Amino acid sequence: MLQNQKPRRRCEGTAMGAIVLDLRPGIGIGPFSLGMPICEAFAQIEQQPNIYDVVHVKYFDEEPLKLDVVISFPDHGFHLRFDPWSQRLRLIEIFDVKRLQMRYATSLIGGPSTLATFVAVYALFGPTFPGVYDKDRSVYTLFYPGLSFAFPIPSQYADCCHDGEAELPLEFPDGTTPAIAPALPPGSLYMEEVHAKLGEELYFTVGGQHIPFGASPQDVWTELGRPCGIHQKQVDQMVIHSASDPRPRTTLCGDYFYNYFTRGLDILFDGQTHKIKKFVLHTNYPGHADFNSYIKCNFIIIGSDFTGTSAEAHSYSNMITPNTKWEQVKEILGECGRAAIQTQGSTSNPFGSTFVYGYQNIAFEVMKNGYIATVTMFQS
Repeated sequence: MLQNQKPRRRCEGTAMGAIVLDLRPGIGIGPFSLGMPICEAFAQIEQQPNIYDVVHVKYFDEEPLKLDVVISFPDHGFHLRFDPWSQRLRLIEIFDVKRLQMRYATSLIGGPSTLATFVAVYALFGPTFPGVYDKDRSVYTLFYPGLSFAFPIPSQYADCCHDGEAELPLEFPDGTTPAIAPALPPGSLYMEEVHAKLGEELYFTVGGQHIPFGASPQDVWTELGRPCGIHQKQVDQMVIHSASDPRPRTTLCGDYFYNYFTRGLDILFDGQTHKIKKFVLHTNYPGHADFNSYIKCNFIIIGSDFTGTSAEAHSYSNMITPNTKWEQVKEILGECGRAAIQTQGSTSNPFGSTFVYGYQNIAFEVMKNGYIATVTMFQS
Protein backbone atom coordinates (compact mmCIF):
# COMPACT_ATOMS: atom_id res chain seq x y z
CA MET A 1 0.00 0.00 0.00
CA LEU A 2 1.43 3.33 -1.05
CA GLN A 3 0.54 6.64 0.49
CA ASN A 4 1.05 10.17 -0.79
CA GLN A 5 0.33 13.33 1.12
CA LYS A 6 0.11 16.99 0.33
CA PRO A 7 2.67 19.16 2.13
CA ARG A 8 1.61 20.51 5.49
CA ARG A 9 0.94 24.23 5.59
CA ARG A 10 1.21 24.51 9.37
CA CYS A 11 3.54 23.23 12.03
CA GLU A 12 3.17 19.66 13.23
CA GLY A 13 1.18 19.37 16.41
CA THR A 14 -0.55 22.74 16.08
CA ALA A 15 -3.95 22.56 17.73
CA MET A 16 -6.85 22.81 15.34
CA GLY A 17 -10.54 23.04 16.16
CA ALA A 18 -12.97 20.51 14.70
CA ILE A 19 -14.61 21.56 11.46
CA VAL A 20 -18.39 21.35 11.07
CA LEU A 21 -19.81 19.49 8.07
CA ASP A 22 -23.47 18.97 7.18
CA LEU A 23 -24.47 15.32 7.43
CA ARG A 24 -26.84 14.10 4.70
CA PRO A 25 -27.69 10.43 5.36
CA GLY A 26 -27.49 8.37 2.19
CA ILE A 27 -26.17 11.36 0.25
CA GLY A 28 -22.92 12.62 1.73
CA ILE A 29 -21.20 14.91 4.19
CA GLY A 30 -20.11 18.49 3.61
CA PRO A 31 -19.02 18.97 -0.02
CA PHE A 32 -18.53 15.23 -0.58
CA SER A 33 -21.40 13.24 -2.10
CA LEU A 34 -21.67 9.49 -2.62
CA GLY A 35 -21.12 8.65 -6.26
CA MET A 36 -18.95 11.67 -7.06
CA PRO A 37 -15.86 10.99 -9.23
CA ILE A 38 -12.52 11.20 -7.49
CA CYS A 39 -11.54 14.22 -9.61
CA GLU A 40 -14.49 16.19 -8.19
CA ALA A 41 -13.43 15.32 -4.66
CA PHE A 42 -9.91 16.62 -5.36
CA ALA A 43 -11.44 19.79 -6.83
CA GLN A 44 -13.36 20.38 -3.57
CA ILE A 45 -10.18 19.82 -1.57
CA GLU A 46 -8.19 22.26 -3.68
CA GLN A 47 -10.89 24.93 -3.28
CA GLN A 48 -10.49 24.89 0.52
CA PRO A 49 -6.75 24.43 1.20
CA ASN A 50 -6.97 26.07 4.63
CA ILE A 51 -9.41 23.39 5.81
CA TYR A 52 -8.08 20.33 3.98
CA ASP A 53 -4.40 21.13 4.45
CA VAL A 54 -3.26 17.57 5.30
CA VAL A 55 -4.48 15.00 2.79
CA HIS A 56 -3.30 11.40 2.41
CA VAL A 57 -4.02 9.35 -0.72
CA LYS A 58 -3.77 5.60 -0.18
CA TYR A 59 -3.99 2.81 -2.75
CA PHE A 60 -2.75 -0.71 -3.35
CA ASP A 61 0.17 -0.15 -5.69
CA GLU A 62 0.66 -3.77 -6.80
CA GLU A 63 -3.03 -4.43 -7.56
CA PRO A 64 -4.79 -1.05 -7.89
CA LEU A 65 -8.15 -2.66 -8.74
CA LYS A 66 -8.19 -4.89 -5.65
CA LEU A 67 -8.82 -2.35 -2.86
CA ASP A 68 -10.38 1.09 -2.57
CA VAL A 69 -8.56 4.28 -3.40
CA VAL A 70 -8.75 6.23 -0.13
CA ILE A 71 -8.51 9.98 0.45
CA SER A 72 -7.90 10.45 4.16
CA PHE A 73 -8.07 13.56 6.33
CA PRO A 74 -6.19 12.60 9.51
CA ASP A 75 -6.74 15.96 11.18
CA HIS A 76 -10.50 15.73 10.68
CA GLY A 77 -10.98 12.05 11.39
CA PHE A 78 -12.62 10.79 8.20
CA HIS A 79 -11.88 8.88 4.98
CA LEU A 80 -13.36 8.97 1.50
CA ARG A 81 -13.34 5.51 -0.08
CA PHE A 82 -13.55 5.27 -3.87
CA ASP A 83 -14.39 2.18 -5.86
CA PRO A 84 -11.09 1.39 -7.63
CA TRP A 85 -12.66 0.53 -10.98
CA SER A 86 -15.20 3.32 -11.48
CA GLN A 87 -13.25 5.78 -9.26
CA ARG A 88 -16.52 6.97 -7.70
CA LEU A 89 -17.10 7.65 -4.00
CA ARG A 90 -18.80 4.62 -2.45
CA LEU A 91 -18.30 5.12 1.28
CA ILE A 92 -17.59 7.94 3.73
CA GLU A 93 -16.03 6.61 6.91
CA ILE A 94 -15.70 8.76 10.04
CA PHE A 95 -13.10 7.08 12.23
CA ASP A 96 -12.68 9.77 14.93
CA VAL A 97 -15.88 11.61 15.84
CA LYS A 98 -13.97 13.79 18.30
CA ARG A 99 -12.17 15.46 15.39
CA LEU A 100 -15.22 16.06 13.21
CA GLN A 101 -18.41 17.82 14.20
CA MET A 102 -21.46 16.92 12.14
CA ARG A 103 -24.59 19.01 11.72
CA TYR A 104 -27.86 17.19 11.13
CA ALA A 105 -30.81 19.55 10.64
CA THR A 106 -30.21 22.09 13.42
CA SER A 107 -28.40 19.76 15.81
CA LEU A 108 -24.68 19.10 16.22
CA ILE A 109 -23.07 15.79 17.04
CA GLY A 110 -19.43 14.84 17.41
CA GLY A 111 -16.45 17.12 17.88
CA PRO A 112 -14.57 17.79 21.12
CA SER A 113 -17.61 19.21 22.93
CA THR A 114 -20.56 17.06 21.74
CA LEU A 115 -19.82 13.38 22.22
CA ALA A 116 -21.45 11.00 19.74
CA THR A 117 -22.65 8.55 22.37
CA PHE A 118 -25.25 5.86 21.78
CA VAL A 119 -27.81 7.90 23.72
CA ALA A 120 -27.00 11.07 21.76
CA VAL A 121 -27.30 9.30 18.41
CA TYR A 122 -30.55 7.64 19.39
CA ALA A 123 -31.98 10.91 20.63
CA LEU A 124 -31.02 12.77 17.43
CA PHE A 125 -31.94 10.20 14.77
CA GLY A 126 -34.75 8.39 16.54
CA PRO A 127 -35.60 4.69 16.86
CA THR A 128 -34.35 2.07 14.43
CA PHE A 129 -34.04 -1.69 14.19
CA PRO A 130 -31.78 -3.55 16.62
CA GLY A 131 -28.14 -3.29 15.68
CA VAL A 132 -25.51 -5.95 15.08
CA TYR A 133 -22.81 -6.91 17.53
CA ASP A 134 -19.48 -8.18 16.20
CA LYS A 135 -17.95 -10.25 19.01
CA ASP A 136 -14.54 -10.47 17.34
CA ARG A 137 -14.18 -6.70 17.02
CA SER A 138 -16.28 -5.82 20.10
CA VAL A 139 -18.24 -3.34 18.00
CA TYR A 140 -21.98 -2.72 18.04
CA THR A 141 -23.31 -1.19 14.79
CA LEU A 142 -26.55 0.76 14.65
CA PHE A 143 -28.09 1.20 11.20
CA TYR A 144 -30.20 4.00 9.74
CA PRO A 145 -31.09 4.52 6.05
CA GLY A 146 -27.86 5.51 4.34
CA LEU A 147 -26.01 5.80 7.63
CA SER A 148 -24.49 3.57 10.31
CA PHE A 149 -22.77 4.14 13.65
CA ALA A 150 -20.22 1.74 15.12
CA PHE A 151 -19.80 1.82 18.88
CA PRO A 152 -16.84 0.10 20.59
CA ILE A 153 -18.04 -2.08 23.46
CA PRO A 154 -15.66 -2.60 26.41
CA SER A 155 -14.99 -6.27 27.03
CA GLN A 156 -16.57 -6.14 30.50
CA TYR A 157 -19.90 -5.16 28.90
CA ALA A 158 -19.82 -7.63 26.01
CA ASP A 159 -22.57 -9.74 27.62
CA CYS A 160 -24.94 -6.78 27.30
CA CYS A 161 -24.94 -7.11 23.49
CA HIS A 162 -26.66 -9.93 21.63
CA ASP A 163 -26.49 -10.52 17.91
CA GLY A 164 -29.07 -13.32 17.94
CA GLU A 165 -29.33 -14.99 14.57
CA ALA A 166 -28.36 -11.88 12.58
CA GLU A 167 -25.66 -12.38 10.00
CA LEU A 168 -22.78 -9.97 9.98
CA PRO A 169 -22.56 -7.77 6.87
CA LEU A 170 -20.15 -8.79 4.14
CA GLU A 171 -16.74 -7.14 4.47
CA PHE A 172 -13.99 -6.20 2.05
CA PRO A 173 -10.40 -7.46 2.60
CA ASP A 174 -9.53 -4.23 4.41
CA GLY A 175 -12.40 -4.66 6.89
CA THR A 176 -14.89 -2.11 5.52
CA THR A 177 -18.54 -2.78 4.85
CA PRO A 178 -19.40 -2.69 1.13
CA ALA A 179 -21.63 0.04 -0.18
CA ILE A 180 -22.92 0.71 -3.69
CA ALA A 181 -22.51 4.14 -5.24
CA PRO A 182 -25.80 5.60 -6.51
CA ALA A 183 -26.62 5.09 -10.16
CA LEU A 184 -25.44 7.70 -12.60
CA PRO A 185 -28.18 9.90 -14.09
CA PRO A 186 -29.48 8.82 -17.53
CA GLY A 187 -27.24 10.06 -20.30
CA SER A 188 -24.27 10.73 -18.02
CA LEU A 189 -20.98 10.84 -19.91
CA TYR A 190 -18.93 9.84 -16.87
CA MET A 191 -17.19 6.52 -17.64
CA GLU A 192 -18.96 6.38 -21.01
CA GLU A 193 -18.00 3.20 -22.79
CA VAL A 194 -15.76 3.97 -25.76
CA HIS A 195 -15.24 1.33 -28.43
CA ALA A 196 -11.84 1.73 -30.07
CA LYS A 197 -11.47 -0.14 -33.35
CA LEU A 198 -7.83 -0.61 -34.29
CA GLY A 199 -6.75 1.47 -37.29
CA GLU A 200 -10.24 2.89 -37.78
CA GLU A 201 -12.16 4.94 -35.21
CA LEU A 202 -13.54 5.63 -31.74
CA TYR A 203 -17.24 5.07 -31.08
CA PHE A 204 -18.90 6.69 -28.04
CA THR A 205 -21.78 4.53 -26.82
CA VAL A 206 -23.82 7.15 -24.91
CA GLY A 207 -23.77 9.93 -27.49
CA GLY A 208 -23.39 7.68 -30.52
CA GLN A 209 -20.51 9.68 -32.03
CA HIS A 210 -18.03 8.13 -34.47
CA ILE A 211 -14.59 9.79 -34.63
CA PRO A 212 -12.44 8.18 -37.37
CA PHE A 213 -8.78 8.66 -38.14
CA GLY A 214 -8.43 11.50 -40.63
CA ALA A 215 -11.28 13.55 -39.15
CA SER A 216 -10.76 17.32 -38.96
CA PRO A 217 -10.83 19.59 -35.89
CA GLN A 218 -14.23 20.86 -37.07
CA ASP A 219 -15.52 17.29 -37.15
CA VAL A 220 -14.33 16.71 -33.58
CA TRP A 221 -15.83 19.97 -32.28
CA THR A 222 -19.14 19.03 -33.88
CA GLU A 223 -19.17 15.56 -32.36
CA LEU A 224 -17.54 16.04 -28.95
CA GLY A 225 -17.85 19.77 -28.32
CA ARG A 226 -15.18 22.22 -27.29
CA PRO A 227 -12.00 20.54 -26.00
CA CYS A 228 -10.92 21.17 -22.41
CA GLY A 229 -7.51 22.26 -23.67
CA ILE A 230 -5.41 22.62 -26.81
CA HIS A 231 -1.63 22.42 -26.80
CA GLN A 232 1.16 21.98 -29.30
CA LYS A 233 2.97 18.67 -29.23
CA GLN A 234 6.49 18.55 -27.92
CA VAL A 235 9.12 17.02 -30.15
CA ASP A 236 8.49 13.33 -30.78
CA GLN A 237 10.97 11.53 -28.52
CA MET A 238 10.63 8.38 -30.62
CA VAL A 239 11.91 10.05 -33.83
CA ILE A 240 15.50 9.13 -32.96
CA HIS A 241 14.58 5.45 -33.30
CA SER A 242 13.75 5.98 -36.97
CA ALA A 243 17.02 6.00 -38.94
CA SER A 244 15.24 7.13 -42.09
CA ASP A 245 13.83 10.28 -40.50
CA PRO A 246 16.25 13.19 -41.08
CA ARG A 247 14.21 15.76 -39.14
CA PRO A 248 16.21 17.68 -36.54
CA ARG A 249 15.06 17.54 -32.92
CA THR A 250 13.36 20.78 -31.94
CA THR A 251 11.43 21.84 -28.89
CA LEU A 252 8.04 21.87 -30.66
CA CYS A 253 6.65 20.25 -33.78
CA GLY A 254 3.65 21.37 -35.80
CA ASP A 255 1.28 18.70 -34.48
CA TYR A 256 -1.22 19.65 -31.77
CA PHE A 257 -3.48 17.94 -29.23
CA TYR A 258 -7.11 18.42 -28.34
CA ASN A 259 -7.39 17.43 -24.66
CA TYR A 260 -10.72 16.06 -23.40
CA PHE A 261 -9.80 15.60 -19.74
CA THR A 262 -13.38 14.77 -18.74
CA ARG A 263 -13.44 11.91 -21.25
CA GLY A 264 -9.93 10.59 -20.51
CA LEU A 265 -8.91 11.29 -24.09
CA ASP A 266 -6.33 13.19 -26.15
CA ILE A 267 -6.60 13.59 -29.93
CA LEU A 268 -3.48 14.42 -31.94
CA PHE A 269 -3.80 16.31 -35.22
CA ASP A 270 -1.18 16.52 -37.93
CA GLY A 271 0.12 20.09 -38.04
CA GLN A 272 0.12 20.21 -41.86
CA THR A 273 -2.97 18.25 -42.91
CA HIS A 274 -5.03 19.02 -39.76
CA LYS A 275 -6.30 15.46 -39.71
CA ILE A 276 -6.42 13.06 -36.73
CA LYS A 277 -3.31 10.89 -36.56
CA LYS A 278 -3.48 9.53 -32.98
CA PHE A 279 -5.85 8.87 -30.10
CA VAL A 280 -4.49 8.62 -26.54
CA LEU A 281 -6.72 6.87 -23.95
CA HIS A 282 -5.98 7.30 -20.22
CA THR A 283 -6.76 4.81 -17.43
CA ASN A 284 -6.10 7.28 -14.56
CA TYR A 285 -4.53 4.75 -12.22
CA PRO A 286 -2.95 6.07 -9.01
CA GLY A 287 0.79 5.75 -9.12
CA HIS A 288 1.10 7.39 -12.54
CA ALA A 289 2.36 10.93 -13.11
CA ASP A 290 -0.94 11.94 -14.79
CA PHE A 291 -3.20 10.65 -12.00
CA ASN A 292 -6.22 12.94 -11.55
CA SER A 293 -5.37 14.94 -14.68
CA TYR A 294 -7.86 12.86 -16.68
CA ILE A 295 -11.05 11.02 -15.84
CA LYS A 296 -10.69 7.32 -16.58
CA CYS A 297 -11.51 6.37 -20.16
CA ASN A 298 -13.75 3.30 -20.13
CA PHE A 299 -12.52 1.85 -23.40
CA ILE A 300 -12.97 -1.47 -25.16
CA ILE A 301 -10.31 -2.06 -27.80
CA ILE A 302 -11.39 -4.36 -30.61
CA GLY A 303 -9.51 -5.53 -33.69
CA SER A 304 -10.21 -4.43 -37.25
CA ASP A 305 -11.55 -7.96 -37.87
CA PHE A 306 -14.54 -7.30 -35.60
CA THR A 307 -17.72 -7.02 -37.70
CA GLY A 308 -20.40 -7.18 -35.02
CA THR A 309 -22.59 -4.44 -33.60
CA SER A 310 -21.66 -2.18 -30.69
CA ALA A 311 -23.80 -4.28 -28.36
CA GLU A 312 -21.76 -7.36 -29.33
CA ALA A 313 -18.37 -5.80 -28.50
CA HIS A 314 -18.35 -7.46 -25.07
CA SER A 315 -18.44 -10.87 -26.70
CA TYR A 316 -15.30 -10.14 -28.76
CA SER A 317 -12.77 -12.72 -27.57
CA ASN A 318 -9.70 -10.49 -27.85
CA MET A 319 -11.02 -7.24 -26.38
CA ILE A 320 -8.72 -5.12 -24.20
CA THR A 321 -10.09 -2.87 -21.44
CA PRO A 322 -8.54 -0.60 -18.74
CA ASN A 323 -8.38 -3.53 -16.31
CA THR A 324 -6.52 -5.81 -18.76
CA LYS A 325 -3.00 -6.37 -17.45
CA TRP A 326 0.04 -6.34 -19.68
CA GLU A 327 0.53 -10.12 -19.50
CA GLN A 328 -3.00 -10.56 -20.81
CA VAL A 329 -2.35 -8.08 -23.63
CA LYS A 330 0.61 -10.15 -24.76
CA GLU A 331 -1.54 -13.27 -24.74
CA ILE A 332 -4.00 -11.49 -27.03
CA LEU A 333 -1.61 -9.65 -29.36
CA GLY A 334 1.50 -11.82 -29.06
CA GLU A 335 5.00 -10.91 -28.00
CA CYS A 336 6.51 -7.63 -29.13
CA GLY A 337 9.93 -6.01 -29.16
CA ARG A 338 11.82 -4.38 -26.31
CA ALA A 339 10.15 -1.59 -24.39
CA ALA A 340 11.06 2.06 -24.66
CA ILE A 341 11.43 3.74 -21.25
CA GLN A 342 9.20 6.73 -20.55
CA THR A 343 10.50 8.93 -17.72
CA GLN A 344 7.64 11.49 -17.55
CA GLY A 345 10.12 14.10 -16.33
CA SER A 346 12.00 12.10 -13.73
CA THR A 347 12.88 15.12 -11.57
CA SER A 348 9.23 15.90 -10.81
CA ASN A 349 7.76 12.39 -11.06
CA PRO A 350 7.93 10.42 -7.77
CA PHE A 351 6.52 7.24 -9.32
CA GLY A 352 9.40 6.31 -11.60
CA SER A 353 9.47 5.40 -15.26
CA THR A 354 6.94 3.48 -17.35
CA PHE A 355 7.46 1.20 -20.35
CA VAL A 356 6.08 1.68 -23.85
CA TYR A 357 5.43 -1.37 -26.06
CA GLY A 358 4.40 -1.03 -29.68
CA TYR A 359 2.30 -3.15 -32.04
CA GLN A 360 0.77 -2.39 -35.40
CA ASN A 361 -1.69 0.49 -34.93
CA ILE A 362 -1.34 0.61 -31.14
CA ALA A 363 1.14 1.26 -28.32
CA PHE A 364 0.75 0.58 -24.60
CA GLU A 365 2.32 2.57 -21.77
CA VAL A 366 2.66 0.07 -18.92
CA MET A 367 3.30 0.80 -15.25
CA LYS A 368 5.70 -1.22 -13.13
CA ASN A 369 2.78 -3.10 -11.57
CA GLY A 370 1.78 -4.44 -15.00
CA TYR A 371 -1.28 -2.24 -15.47
CA ILE A 372 -1.88 -0.07 -18.53
CA ALA A 373 -1.43 3.68 -17.99
CA THR A 374 -2.24 4.91 -21.51
CA VAL A 375 -3.10 3.45 -24.89
CA THR A 376 -2.04 5.26 -28.06
CA MET A 377 -3.84 4.34 -31.28
CA PHE A 378 -2.52 5.29 -34.71
CA GLN A 379 -2.58 4.15 -38.33
CA SER A 380 0.50 2.30 -39.54
